[in-house]
Amino acid sequence: MGMISTAQLKRGIYIIFHDEPHMVVDMTFVSPGKGSAFYKVKQKSLYSGRVVEYTYKSGEKIEEVLVETHEAEYSYFDGEGYVFIEPRTFEQYTVAADVVGDDKIYLKEGLLYRIKFYEEKPVGVTMPKSIVCKVVDAENSVKGDTATSAMKNAILDTGAKVLVPLFIKVGEEVSISTETGTYLSRKN
Repeated sequence: MGMISTAQLKRGIYIIFHDEPHMVVDMTFVSPGKGSAFYKVKQKSLYSGRVVEYTYKSGEKIEEVLVETHEAEYSYFDGEGYVFIEPRTFEQYTVAADVVGDDKIYLKEGLLYRIKFYEEKPVGVTMPKSIVCKVVDAENSVKGDTATSAMKNAILDTGAKVLVPLFIKVGEEVSISTETGTYLSRKN
C-alpha cells in the first residue's frame, strides 16, 4: 500500500479512511477565491457499505489500498448476487447486489468485467467503457423529424433507459457509455 496525493484521487480508487478501506464514489475539486483549495470526496466503506463525505486539503497524502482484480464474464443473477465466471479457470464469483448497485443496467451476459477483491471478498465491478444493447421499446417518431438532433426515450434489453436519436427503431442495436449512461452510436 502506497501513499497518493489528493490530486491523484478519482472515482473507483480504493483508499484507507479512519483505518478502514473505502472506495471513492464521487469527488469534487473546490478552489475558493480565498483560502486553500480542497477536495470534497464521497467514499463508501468496504465493510459497512456506508457512504461518507469528507473534505481533504489539496496536496494531502492518503493511503491507497491495493485490490486484486480478476476478469470474468457475467453469467446470471441468483436472487441475491450477480454471478461471474472466470473463462480460463471456470471459477465462479458472486458479487452482492449492493456492490454492483445502479451499474446492474450495464451487465450483459457473456461480456467481460473486472471484479475487484479486497481480502478475497468482491468489493467492486469495473464496467467496460461502452456496451452494445438492443432497443426493446422506443417512442414513435414523426416522419421528417430525423433531420434534427432531437432525441427520444428508449428502453434497452438490460433495462437501461436512454435518450436516442429519433431515427433509432425497436430491434436496433446501439452503443451506450457506461460512464455517462448516454447514447454513443448505432450498430449495424
